[in-house]
Amino acid sequence: MRFSSIRTTAGDTLAVRLEDGLHDLRAIDPSLPDGVGALVAGGPDLMARAGQAAKDATAASRLDEASLSYRPLIERPGKIICIGRNYAAHAREGGAEPLAYPDVFMRSASSLVAHGEPLVRPRASDKFDYEGELVFVVGRKARHVRAADAYGIIAGYSLFNEGSLRDYQRKATQWTMGKNFDGTGAFGPDLVTPDELPEGADGLRLTTVLNGQVMQDGNTHDFIFPVARVIEILTEAMTLEPGDVVVTGTPAGVGYARNPPVFMKPGDAVEVTIEKVGTLRNTVRDEA
Repeated sequence: MRFSSIRTTAGDTLAVRLEDGLHDLRAIDPSLPDGVGALVAGGPDLMARAGQAAKDATAASRLDEASLSYRPLIERPGKIICIGRNYAAHAREGGAEPLAYPDVFMRSASSLVAHGEPLVRPRASDKFDYEGELVFVVGRKARHVRAADAYGIIAGYSLFNEGSLRDYQRKATQWTMGKNFDGTGAFGPDLVTPDELPEGADGLRLTTVLNGQVMQDGNTHDFIFPVARVIEILTEAMTLEPGDVVVTGTPAGVGYARNPPVFMKPGDAVEVTIEKVGTLRNTVRDEA
């Protein structure tokens, strides 16, 4: 299944993407929540109810996609955990050898924007870089999970464009400031349940296209730390909870490593595509 958090003229709702388009699940079952965050927090039984409702979709439940907008897939995750330098080629283009233990840092909910919404280049910097990434969303509370058991905690997968302010990322030894400017991280459009993808979302091509030019072209098979290993590492330290978001790292081809560097600017259009997962599209604007 493919679930989305949608805003319509009638209010917020939970949608499912079927072959003929998006359908309003609350029009079919009004007891369902109004977004993916609450759906995932409700656990596997609620996810199953939403899947059952999708089977009852009709023309009456189909949404007019021209008159709706997306919300960030999960608007206020408990945690947004990011894995840095998880592709060897990306580590090397930044001047580092592949790591034996991943860089782990956090993003805030205020940094999120939705599919179709503009990314915000802040007043403070014009070094605004793109990073196409695979996301997984946690569906079950988990601590001390072995890699062999890890896939059972995943509710689904999605896409992220982790806009990074490279000069602020490097002002200190920690990356937090450069990764948390408001409106710099695009998230969505759909939560794709694991049954629709290879185990661990392995072997999927990932591209980032800026103004029609392919800038990143990688494959999730090239993770240094695959999804199961990431879960094992994270749950050694912390409890993962339903609705937590884990952003798994970006492949080579980022803007700062190019000669000359390429940074996003107002009016740009950027698309992150992962095969079988979908495409995340955004434009760029300056901070008001």
